[in-house]
Parts: sequence; structure tokens; C-alpha cells
Amino acid sequence: MDEKEVRRVVETYSDMILRISYNYLQHTFDSKDICQTVLLKYMINGETFDTEEHEKSWIIRTTINACHDLRRSAFFKRTVSLDAVVEKEAPVAPASELLDEIKKLPLNYRISIYLYYYEGYSVKEISAVMDKPISAVSKYLYRGRQELKKSLTRDNAINVKAGELYE
Repeated sequence: MDEKEVRRVVETYSDMILRISYNYLQHTFDSKDICQTVLLKYMINGETFDTEEHEKSWIIRTTINACHDLRRSAFFKRTVSLDAVVEKEAPVAPASELLDEIKKLPLNYRISIYLYYYEGYSVKEISAVMDKPISAVSKYLYRGRQELKKSLTRDNAINVKAGELYE
């Protein structure tokens, strides 16, 4: 793999990898480690992709798998949070009450909603990326929306009509 290709991949996907892994793990340092791991796997793998979407899907799936692996590792279970350390955060969308509520959702709901609304994936594509049935992803999205609606209306944080929430 030549240097030009490596630069293209890093510039194209590093922010997305950081956002997904931060959304999943909620730790900046772990997100950076995952980003390095995924990019290294991409460079070592040498796999060819049919389309740009296939490449993006592979990177997202690899990111999610790397996050799963880290969360299951003994190291992750024995570490103490570094939230007290002031450090530059992974690139995330501007702080809002909606994003704070999304972060409180269960993992599958949070990832499904993120991929659907922020990355623009369809339910079928999310199903393939998460390796879950389409019906499960639809339920994650539905239940996640319901939980968001409950928490946002309960707190009177945002009063919007249906359909305006994600515009």
C-alpha cells in the first residue's frame, strides 16, 4: 500500500472511526487506540474493496469489533476512568441536550441511532454492519426513539413535533 493511499484512508475515515469508537466507549484515549488499531488492520489486511461504500462498511464493522474486543479485555475491566484528566476530546458534534440524551441510551440503541441519523445508513446497512437481523435494528431504532422522546419530554428539554427532531 503506497503512501498516497494511506493518507487518503486516514484523512477520509479517521474522524468517523474516532466518533464511532468514542460513542461506543465514551473515552477519548480508548477511541484513539481503536482508530490506530483499525487503520493498522486496514493497511496490513491488503483487502480490495468493490466500492467506497464497501470500504466504509468494512471500516465501521472493524471499528465496532475492535470496540467489542477492548470492552471484553481484562485491561478494560481493570482500568480506572481518566475523565478527571483535562484532555482534548475526540471530535464530536457540538454539545446539545439531544446528544447528551443519546449517550444515555443502551449500547445497541445508541449505535443504531448514530449510524442511521449521523452517518446516513439505512436499516438494512446497519443490520449488516452490526451483524444483527433487520427486525432487531428496526426495534433498536424504534425503542431508542421512544426512550429519547420520553426523556426529552419528561425533562422538558426539547419540545418538537415528530419529524423535526433530527433535522
